[in-house]
Formats: sequence, C-alpha cells, structure tokens
Amino acid sequence: MHPSLRQTQDALVATLDENINLSQHLIELETRLAHQRASTQAQLLSAHALDRQWRSKQSDMDMALAPFAPAAHYNRLTQALQEQEMLCAAMEESFLEGGGNGGDDATGANLASEREILDWVRRYREAKRLYYLRQERKERWNERRVGGWR
Repeated sequence: MHPSLRQTQDALVATLDENINLSQHLIELETRLAHQRASTQAQLLSAHALDRQWRSKQSDMDMALAPFAPAAHYNRLTQALQEQEMLCAAMEESFLEGGGNGGDDATGANLASEREILDWVRRYREAKRLYYLRQERKERWNERRVGGWR
C-alpha cells in the first residue's frame, strides 16, 4: 500500500470511528429525549386531570356555599320583609274584623277585652318593629352600606 493511501485510510478510519461514537451518543440522547417526552406527557395528563378535579371541587363548593352568598342573603331578606309586611296586614285585618274577640255588648257586637287589646297591641308592635328592622336592613343594603358583601 502506498504511504499516502495509508495516511488517507487512517484519517478515514478515525473519522468513521468518530461518526460511530457520535451516532451512539445521538442514540443515547434520543432515548433520553423519548423518555423525557413520555414523562412530560404523563405529567401534562396528570395536570389536566387535577385541573378537572379542581374545577369539579370548586363547582361543588360554589353550589354548597350558594345559600350563604350575598345574593341569597339579599333574596332571603327581601322575602322576610314581604312576609313580615303580609303578617302585619293580616293582624290588622283580623283585629279590625273582630275575629273572635271578647263578649257581647248591648248592641250584640263582639268587643275585645282590654287585656286582649293590650295583648294584640304588644304582638302588633313587635311584628311592626321586626318589619321596620328588616326594611332598614334592606335599605342599607340597597344603599351599599352593608360591609363586606359587595
């Protein structure tokens, strides 16, 4: 073999050995990259599952806390105010109609005793007091004077 050919062949063999080493290193990197991709994909799927679970838990929590939300409190306050107003009106109407009160006088009309009247006045004043209290609370809410709710 000619000496120049030997030199070229040695350089070629060295380059081929280097290419083989680089190929093996690339195969190792490709294997690690595939493993990292699989691991990342699994973590991403796990993160999506956790996100769905969190959204479900948050939805359940929102539904459980809905009765205590400001809107629900306001609706209950409005309903209680209306019910108290109807109760007061019914008390007034029943008293004015003389619904089952006291004994007869000379004209045959049912008259309430003083004790019944005082009892009715006490109950009526208590009912009206509660009505005005609820009305004031609703007005404060409407004026945005209720702290921490809006």
